[in-house]
Amino acid sequence: MKALGIVSALIGLAVVAGLVAYFGAGGVWQALVAIGLSGFLAICLLHLALIGVMGVAWRALLPGSNPWAAIWGRLIRDSGAEVLPVSQVGGYVMGARAITFGGVSATAAAASTIVDVTVEFLAQLAYTALGVLWLLRLQPTTKAAVPVAVGLGLAGLAAIAFVAMQRRGFSVFDRMARAIGQDWADKTADGAAALHSTIAAIYCRRGAVWGSFALHLFCWIASASEAWLVLRLAGAPLDFGPVLVIESLLYAARTCAFVVPNAFGVQEGAYVLLGASFGLTPDVVLALSLIKRARDLAIGCPALGVWQVLEGGRLWRRVGAHSPPPPARVLTRR
Repeated sequence: MKALGIVSALIGLAVVAGLVAYFGAGGVWQALVAIGLSGFLAICLLHLALIGVMGVAWRALLPGSNPWAAIWGRLIRDSGAEVLPVSQVGGYVMGARAITFGGVSATAAAASTIVDVTVEFLAQLAYTALGVLWLLRLQPTTKAAVPVAVGLGLAGLAAIAFVAMQRRGFSVFDRMARAIGQDWADKTADGAAALHSTIAAIYCRRGAVWGSFALHLFCWIASASEAWLVLRLAGAPLDFGPVLVIESLLYAARTCAFVVPNAFGVQEGAYVLLGASFGLTPDVVLALSLIKRARDLAIGCPALGVWQVLEGGRLWRRVGAHSPPPPARVLTRR
């Protein structure tokens, strides 16, 4: 899988370079210059605000926890997934690890991550459905709505099955562990039981789960404002509705291509196809894609650097706590 990810990333980068070269690097550069440094900083600040809200959505599933822990964890989750050549799952693991710095137990971190990712995916399905409805409103005769709607329905069924597995599926593992009855399975069974219990407890707080869903849906819709602002600065303004359609279908495509690290090539190709449906030239949408990738680097690299320092300090303290004491000195008279 690691080799597949590396090959996929290299192919994706080649696709990005090929698209920029084919449609004209000069036009892409002009669009980037039009956006300017001030526009880029505005995009970064807007995205940081959305990360903060997504952190609040995660924290809703962790009552009593440090309010900043989930925001920090969300920042690390997104930074790992968008900056490092790892899968989305790698970002989830990093985010769960990060919130333990705020006093969250490892079990609660893992359980809340599973539920938060599930709730966010359900919110994304609602966001995509909104995009499809808006597309039908703008272009009633479009042929793209049917396959997208079918894919949306299949994704919805998969999401329901995933939630059902979280609510009921762990009992199957528990029965298997008890049937095995071997010592090596005890620790694993205990850990799975604790995880299952914590997930079930989170889902029992329905108000918190629905609140998290609402915040995630708000963030999905609000995220389209970043693209709306970039297009306006680049001199190719669109109304918010068409931008929402483009962004919702773009992230649906990114989700389908989860095996490609950072969706290299997939994001750019989807932007070119979707943008053409609303009169956007390839150089403008490629500039939009590159601005988003630069935004991820500008936010993610410093965050990951701080996280590595904190991890290094934790490891150093752990090594120091387990190191043997120095031998006692024996004083002798001369």
